[in-house]
Amino acid sequence: MSYKVKLEIFEGPLDLLLYFIKKDEINIYDIPISKITDQYLQYLEFMKLLDLNIAGEYLVMAATLMHIKSKLLLPPEEREAEEEEVKDPRQELVEKLLEYQKFKEAAAKLDIMEKGRKDIFKRQAPGDILSKDTQVRYFEANIFDLISAFSKILKEMPKETFHNIVKDEFTVEEKMHDIYHMLVARPKLMFTELFKDAKNKFEIVVTFLSILELIRLKEIKVYQKHMFDEIEIIRNTESMKPGIHSSGAL
Repeated sequence: MSYKVKLEIFEGPLDLLLYFIKKDEINIYDIPISKITDQYLQYLEFMKLLDLNIAGEYLVMAATLMHIKSKLLLPPEEREAEEEEVKDPRQELVEKLLEYQKFKEAAAKLDIMEKGRKDIFKRQAPGDILSKDTQVRYFEANIFDLISAFSKILKEMPKETFHNIVKDEFTVEEKMHDIYHMLVARPKLMFTELFKDAKNKFEIVVTFLSILELIRLKEIKVYQKHMFDEIEIIRNTESMKPGIHSSGAL
């Protein structure tokens, strides 16, 4: 891929770890470090596949996780033989996650309050698909939700889709144009339907990069009715729509 997406929607490595913990309903005080490390490294490989920028802090966290994992694999007697005080190698990471989670929750509450104030005395746009009349509360999907949904799509794609070799007929710019004009004709799109007619792996990747770029340019928004649910795509508007609240990006 020659097209590199530079995203401001990326959160940090602690956000990614909290995403895994919430998604798999893991006890934060008893993190299965081997499982979390494997998931984390898989995500980094996936980001590289998509040619996404990976900040150095992601690589530092990867090294930290592998170090903790290696310590836990040592026999208890060898761990006790170390000079440092004997303690759970995960303890420091857990403390960082708990502290970071408190800040994220506080920021999310302030964000909701701010958006609530913006909605005061504002006129409702006609035909708003996410209006108060629907009585549906939406969670804003984050980058990890998108990557998770995309990885699932790749796994479910027929094998012939990946072996279908054709001339590169798709560009990110063209796909962005197609997606945006689909949203002009329709109020919303389901994330999965954008990949149903893909001819090959190249088109699948280009479509995903186009979605990320449209988010970065604030042309579209992505939401879920429930956390980790099917992702819906709508056109962006200048004001936050009533009935929507952020999940705090974990």
